[in-house]
Amino acid sequence: MIKVAAHILSLLPLGYLIIAALLQELGADPQEVLLHELGIISLWFLLASLAVTPARIILGTPSIVRYRRMLGLYFFFYLSCHLLVYCWFFLGWDFSWLSEEVVERPYITVGFLAWLLAVPLTITSNRYMQKALKHRWLILHRMVYLIAVLGLAHFIWQSKADLNRPLFYSLVFAALMIMRIWSKYRRFLRKKASV
Repeated sequence: MIKVAAHILSLLPLGYLIIAALLQELGADPQEVLLHELGIISLWFLLASLAVTPARIILGTPSIVRYRRMLGLYFFFYLSCHLLVYCWFFLGWDFSWLSEEVVERPYITVGFLAWLLAVPLTITSNRYMQKALKHRWLILHRMVYLIAVLGLAHFIWQSKADLNRPLFYSLVFAALMIMRIWSKYRRFLRKKASV
């Protein structure tokens, strides 16, 4: 029941955007709003997936780890929706424009690279691939940190005037990384003390 509720909650932002679009409540430039909001929602899920390990340590609840894969998959889902809206409304499915946009607009290059790097992580997110890749799976999935940096760079770069939201998400990411580094440092000190 908890997993079903988690899936429903994860799909609520998409449901809200669809209803708002159908009711024409996305403002004067609905395509821009849709593109922007889907990008931000994908960032929520990415940061939520990165928050699982610090939350497990702080709250002392190992069971929370089972939701990390789900959060990661929703991150890719919303990121793909973000790209889909861009290809549909801004490129008109003319992919010859995509190559021009990637070259001429660096923030699109960075965002597209983040999506490309997220593809192998999504494909290998199941238990079968985890067993098949063994230690290489962990190395591959560490790319999530690079994806987060690229996603935040994309957000900051395209925001231009209003940097409040991208900087807030950047601070959240920095705090999560500091917590993760501190946790590893504490484990290192414990191991050193026990030798």
